[in-house]
Amino acid sequence: MSTGAQGGAQDGGPQDGGPHDGGHGEEHQPSPTSPAAEPAEDAGLPGGRALYYLTFLAIVAGIFAGFTGGAFRWVLIKADALRTDLADWAHAHGPWAWLVPVVVSAGAAALATGIASRWPMSAGSGIQQVEAAERAEDRAAPGTTIPARFVGGVLAIGAGGLVLGREGPTVHIGTAFGTLVGRIGRATLDEIRVLQSCLAGAGLAVAFNAPIGGAVFVFEEIAHKVRLRYLIWTIAAVAAAISCSRVILGNHPDFIVQKVAEPSIATLPLFVLFGIVIGLIGVGYNALVVRLMGTVRGFHRLPAVAKGALIGALIGVCLVYLPDAVGGGDAVTQRMLDGQQIAFWTLTLYLALRFCSGPLSYAAGTPGGLFAPMLALGTLSGVFFTRVVEFAGVSVDTDTRIALMMAGMAGLFAAVVRAPFTGIVLVMEMCALTSVSISMLTTALGAVIVAAALRSAPVYDTLREQMLAQEQARRLAKD
Repeated sequence: MSTGAQGGAQDGGPQDGGPHDGGHGEEHQPSPTSPAAEPAEDAGLPGGRALYYLTFLAIVAGIFAGFTGGAFRWVLIKADALRTDLADWAHAHGPWAWLVPVVVSAGAAALATGIASRWPMSAGSGIQQVEAAERAEDRAAPGTTIPARFVGGVLAIGAGGLVLGREGPTVHIGTAFGTLVGRIGRATLDEIRVLQSCLAGAGLAVAFNAPIGGAVFVFEEIAHKVRLRYLIWTIAAVAAAISCSRVILGNHPDFIVQKVAEPSIATLPLFVLFGIVIGLIGVGYNALVVRLMGTVRGFHRLPAVAKGALIGALIGVCLVYLPDAVGGGDAVTQRMLDGQQIAFWTLTLYLALRFCSGPLSYAAGTPGGLFAPMLALGTLSGVFFTRVVEFAGVSVDTDTRIALMMAGMAGLFAAVVRAPFTGIVLVMEMCALTSVSISMLTTALGAVIVAAALRSAPVYDTLREQMLAQEQARRLAKD
């Protein structure tokens, strides 16, 4: 993974913003040019205070992250239902009623962008900022991140219908609670850094009701190493967070999938080919995210709030006429997994629109992540690939069709984020299905190889580097 990030950046978002609020002063921060020191207990099992007290702090922070993240998901579910009702109302109340959802989406996106401009650390996904803090290139997220992420995420994803993921806010909320609890508990700066990384896994686990996936995420994407202290505190934080979130949301997988058998070995070439296709889609998706962010940021004379409003208005139009092209996409994914039939050209349209609307929504700079929309895009890609090979005369049974959709989710995640094990485990937990693991591994392998061969950098490497560049530019402007 490449390095580069800093404090005060906007999580890769396009809007302009001031310095971060809250937290320690500059004199207490680790140097952005040197790696964080690893304490001696990393060589083996931490003992004494590090083992008992920090485990207790991880549990306390996990409890707060679980209840807050669970509440965030609950509010989003209610907001999605209200947004759907508003679109139905618009269709039933005359030729000009469509303007109401458009105004609501534009207004919600504008407000969310305003929040992100006031508290820049709440913009975008936030995962790249967590990675930067883990590498001592940025300070840990302050407590102000929690309400900014919560309110801004509800506005952008729930009310606005932007094609963004709930995992960005929940991950950052988790890390902020790790930081806050660590500071109240008088933990050292290094211990706070580790706590915020472990709580990132708790946040992701809550976002997708995937405890193992959340834990793997810490080791594969955030820390890039497995240390005993990370393992102990991550398990404690994830277990506490998931237990508390299930009090609010219940204990059930995100997607209901019928039990299927692992496709036969004879179908593996099909999954290899699909891995190549999904790898190309992932490369294009990464490039479009970066390109649209740069394009939106390039309109210097237009205020950030106005940019957010314009993007929100475009999403609002889609909400009225093409509702499956907006929102997080869970409903679309579930219908595809249920076997809903859709005309080929309609499927192609939705695939193209979601491919573009996700990066465009992210370019608005509101709170929101990239993961959840990629799941819907991967599912649609699996359905599209199935239809194409069927047109070519290849017979695809129900089990293979479902496996291709699940492989599309995991493969796109692997190509874009370059964390294949996290993607595979997340999808298996979200679908409560492990019988297609070989198919997903095969597709993810092909996707990663294609992305690497085309030199497509992992998306959070790129976003972290952009954070550094923006901060350096702001410092030069002040000087």
